[in-house]
Order: sequence, then structure tokens, then C-alpha cells
Amino acid sequence: MTALLSCLRTQPPATPPVLMRRLAIAAVVAQAGIAVTGSVVRVTGSGLGCPTWPQCFPGSLVPVSNADVAPLHQWVEFGNRLLTVVLVLVAGACLLAALNTRPRRRRLTWLAAAMPAGVVAQAVVGGVTVLAGLVWWTVAPHFLVSMVLVWLAVLLVAESSGAHRHPTPVAPVARRLVTASVVVLAALLVAGTLVTAAGPHAGDPDTPRLDLSVELLAQVHGGLLLGYVALLVALGLALRATGATATVWRRYGLLVAVVVAQGALGRVQYALGVPELLVSLHVLGACLVTIAAAALWTATSGRSPTASQPPVTSAAIRA
Repeated sequence: MTALLSCLRTQPPATPPVLMRRLAIAAVVAQAGIAVTGSVVRVTGSGLGCPTWPQCFPGSLVPVSNADVAPLHQWVEFGNRLLTVVLVLVAGACLLAALNTRPRRRRLTWLAAAMPAGVVAQAVVGGVTVLAGLVWWTVAPHFLVSMVLVWLAVLLVAESSGAHRHPTPVAPVARRLVTASVVVLAALLVAGTLVTAAGPHAGDPDTPRLDLSVELLAQVHGGLLLGYVALLVALGLALRATGATATVWRRYGLLVAVVVAQGALGRVQYALGVPELLVSLHVLGACLVTIAAAALWTATSGRSPTASQPPVTSAAIRA
């Protein structure tokens, strides 16, 4: 009996830093991946392949033979729902690993908790989207929530690696430009969802579209992109004038590269009449821009160590 009580009192081994970081990276991939597969559902017209929620059809969690819904559409939508299970497992593992970190860190725990909480929120939004017949004002938040979760997952990677405890010397003007660029990026993503809402890919042929000019919305989207690029140019000049670490320059260069590629893809996509493949690639590009922007944010927002957060060893950082 004594031995049994001793075992019950024994704490499980603390989460190794390398495992926490790998789980956080998996969360980034999973959160971005579910957004891309969601775009595949939309461009293939499979948004109502499972016309009910949480079941696929009334009385069945899985696709069933139905004369009104093509089998391909059923399985595309159902496959996307199955990928949510993978996301749930990754999100849950992140939270459990964070709770088992020694010493426990509040910021790490909150960021990890945001992963399963976000999955629950997305499930609710997804259910509303299906039950509302894919109306555009339910689809747009579905994508935008994914981008927020991708951003938080990148912050979780930084927190799990201990990079936040090594403040990067960035001039105040550069930090203000980074902040301004994040605000414009958010507006750019919102404008992109409006272009999609007015465009041809609704997820189902009978879904009503946003009754605004696609051309006008595309111009607004393009104008915001030019504004975002201008901020990045100004940020580069500020970093050059005030000095920046190699890490900041690498992340800045990565962000510029993916933004230029995304802008070029958007132009080609619009010129070709928004073909399905390019739509999904554009969603992937949006995820990559968000990841790169969040990575630059973490590289320029270091926080000083506190007494409750002992410094990370060099071995842990290398891991």
C-alpha cells in the first residue's frame, strides 16, 4: 500500500524543451493546414457535402448514399472534418505538455490553452457556417479565426524555445513600424475574405454571394497590399539605420519574400479568373505570410527575464 501511495504521489517527468517546441511547431502546421484544406472544400463546391452538423447526414456521422449530394463532395467535406481530429490531438498535446513544464510558465500555458480553445471555437463557427448554408459572413470569420490561431501557434513556438527571454535590441521606430504592419496585415486579410465572398467560389452553387463589385474589392485589397509593402520597405530602412541582429534580418527577409510571392500569385490568380488551384495556393500563401509576420513580431518583442522565469540554458535553446 505504501508503494502504491508513493507511485500516486510521484510527479510525471517534466516535458523536455525539445518536445514542447516540436509540439508547438506541429500546432503551426496543423492550424495552417486546416485552413488550406478548408479552401479545398470551398473551391470544389463541397461545403455542403455534409449538410448537417455535427453529424454528416441526419442520423449518421459519416457520408451515406444520397441522390442529392455527390459522393466526392461528401468525402471532401468529411475528410476535412476528420483532419480536425488531428488538430484536436495536437492542440491537446500542446496543453498537456505545457502544464507539465517545470517550472510551470504562465505565458506558455495560456498560449498552449489557446490551441484547444481555438479548435472548439472553430468547431462552433464551422457548425454555424454549415447550418447557415455557407453564407459569406459565416465563412469569412472561419478563415480569420484560423489566422489568429496560426499567429498564436507561432508565439507558442517562440515561448517554448525560450527565445522571448533574450530581448532583441530594436529601435522604437522599428518596433512601431512592425506594429503598424501587423494592423495593416489584419486589414489585408479581412479585405481578402471580402473579395472571396463576392467571388465565384462559395462552397456550394446555391449559396448567395456578397453583393459588391469584385473589381472594387480587389482594388481595395491591392491598395492595402501596397500599403503593407510600403511599411515593410520603411521597416527595412529603419532596421538598416538603427541596426538589427542577424535573426531579425533573416525573419524580415523571409517575410518580404513570402509577401512578394503572395502578391504575384494574387495578380496571376485575378488575371486568370480565379482558378481553383490558385485559390488554395493563395490561402496557403496567406498562412505563410501570417507565420512570417508573427515570427518577425516575436524577434522584435523580447521581454526581460523575471525571477519567476529562470534563464533557459544554451542546450535547451539549441534543442
